[in-house]
This record gives sequence, structure tokens and C-alpha cells, in this order.
Amino acid sequence: MATRFNKVSVLLAVIALFIGFAGNALAGDYEGKWILNDTNGAPFEATLSKDGTASGTHKDAMKHGTWKEEDGAAVIHWNTGWTTRIAKQGNKYVKSAFKPGASLQDTPTNTSEARKKK
Repeated sequence: MATRFNKVSVLLAVIALFIGFAGNALAGDYEGKWILNDTNGAPFEATLSKDGTASGTHKDAMKHGTWKEEDGAAVIHWNTGWTTRIAKQGNKYVKSAFKPGASLQDTPTNTSEARKKK
């Protein structure tokens, strides 16, 4: 009985480690600097940091927020009330922007290509 308990404990520990590493690997895909387009098509740069903070240059202003990986995409909640979602579609990334008060299930205010800076 004790041996069976030990095997189950080891299996659960391995599963927990795998989930942790997989989550970090996915988040690593989104960490870094991105070139996005605003709702008027003007490009701006957004930085997604490892600690979950986000910052971006938008026109002459700097904006800040938080981000996390949700369902395989980076979801950024800006201090302006806007939400940005960056998701991989095929071999490219797509940015969807949601106006303040909208949910991710609503139709995006705008959608455009997202490019990760190297």
C-alpha cells in the first residue's frame, strides 16, 4: 500500500512539474517587444515582461498594464481600460483590441497583425 502511495505521489509531482514548465514555455512565446497597430492603424510598441507587467508607447504617451497567458494567447489589460489579445494563428500572430467595458467574447474593436521584435 505504501509503495502504491509513493508511486501516485511521484506521478502527481511529475505532472505538476510538466504543467509548470509548459506554462512557462507558452508565456515565453509572448514575452518581449511587439509591434502592434492601434485602432487607427498607427503602429506602436508594446513590451510584455516576464513579471506580468506590460508597457507601451502610444503616440506621445506611455501606457501600462498587466498581461498573462490565457488559452494559448497573451491577454493585456491596459490602465486605459482597453484589452489587447495577441494570439498565434497559423504562422503569424494576430492582435485583437477590445474597448473599455467589452469582454473577450465580444467582437473586437479592431484586429491586425502583430509582429514580435527580434
